[in-house]
Amino acid sequence: MPPTRTVAVTTLGCARNEVDSEELAGRLADDGWVLVEDAEAADVVLVNTCGFVEAAKRDSIDTLLDAADLKKVGTSSAVVVAVGCLAERYGPQLAAALPEADAVLGFDDYPDISARLHSVLTGDRPAPPAPRDRRRLLPITPTQRPATSVAIPGHLQQVLRRRLAGGPAAPLKIASGCDRRCSFCAIPSFRGAFVSRRPAELIAEAHWLAEQGVRELVLVSENSTSYGKDLADVRLLETVLAQLAAVDGIERVRVSYLQPAEMRPSLVDVMTGTAGVVPYFDLSFQHASPSMLRRMRRFGDSERFLELLAAIRQRCPVAGIRSNVIVGFPGETEADLEELERFLGDARLDAVGVFGYSDEDGTEAAGMEGKLPAGEIRERAAWLAGLADLLAAERAAERIGEAVDVLVESAADADAGPDPAATVEGRAAHQAPEVDGTTMLAGSTDLLIGQLVPARVVDAVGVDLHAVAIGAPR
Repeated sequence: MPPTRTVAVTTLGCARNEVDSEELAGRLADDGWVLVEDAEAADVVLVNTCGFVEAAKRDSIDTLLDAADLKKVGTSSAVVVAVGCLAERYGPQLAAALPEADAVLGFDDYPDISARLHSVLTGDRPAPPAPRDRRRLLPITPTQRPATSVAIPGHLQQVLRRRLAGGPAAPLKIASGCDRRCSFCAIPSFRGAFVSRRPAELIAEAHWLAEQGVRELVLVSENSTSYGKDLADVRLLETVLAQLAAVDGIERVRVSYLQPAEMRPSLVDVMTGTAGVVPYFDLSFQHASPSMLRRMRRFGDSERFLELLAAIRQRCPVAGIRSNVIVGFPGETEADLEELERFLGDARLDAVGVFGYSDEDGTEAAGMEGKLPAGEIRERAAWLAGLADLLAAERAAERIGEAVDVLVESAADADAGPDPAATVEGRAAHQAPEVDGTTMLAGSTDLLIGQLVPARVVDAVGVDLHAVAIGAPR
């Protein structure tokens, strides 16, 4: 039996990666590893990398180098191991360009992660994962995929997960991969084709998370609107949402990563009319110009998108709606940009993430004509980001006077005594963790993390709200 070892797990990128890290942590803890937060106290530093866009790749490499530097200055003797999307996508290149990392492991190594790390600690240097299109590992027909044995991070029949971050909200992965072919996105090639997790697995994990003190579930995937299509039920999400909201201890269920082209009236009805399911719509518009959307291999236009928003608000006027957009895509004209600006002005979104286009290896867009200069892309992105911030602030101001339920995420120190200036911070239903604004409850010193507090909005600063409690917490 190998000796007890310690491991520190660092997570970069999205909430889906957070779930993957907690799966790795669960596997390691189940095999006797001790999880530590301090890299200097670890035998292994496991860095779960992100390979989505250029900035995320640089951040991942910098994190690996920082961990390796601890050995150089003598404060750590830990081996450094890269996993995650960057490792899966660029295995041999990453290993060659970054000899400071002691190993680069891929998704296929996750089921045997303990044995792999023990091997690295004994001086073994396993071959990095060879780049390949993981979509080809699964059948083309979605309903045939559940029977395959391909390693898919976060897809476990039993709960094997250890929380690495505290707080009353936690992501719950409902599916992995994507069958769409957006011309700018490389994610399907290294994450694979779309595969749903079975409802029973989700319910079991939701119960486990509730036992860990979680009160809000954030459902994550590459495309949540496709959930269930490989299980022969394209409306399965509507059923599962109600089941998850009924789990004892769970107060809120939130859905992320919705495709506008796949939204359906029945899903809007469930998301706006089911107790415990927050009316929050994370809609990936990406642009509003029809010509740009077609070049992106996407559907819709300003008129269709505004019709969808109107349908949502007709059912729930206070629904939270956010989106992401790409500017500077190959061939984007001034008229296209103006169309996007007009759309954002009409859409009244609560939050908008603005990304400047950059080539991604292996994508159709990387080979397109009509590339804009990098400086112009930065200028367009900066201008639109400023506009988006202004519009989101205006939308937040519209919520003054609105009644909201605030999930407390940080509370005043009870030992500090009464302080009228003390502020409790949390999130209203239209605010997702980390990506949207927060809500401050001023003068509240007796609230606890995880409580849900009825409140009324009294002010807005940017996208952040200020509110006062109007009822007893629960």
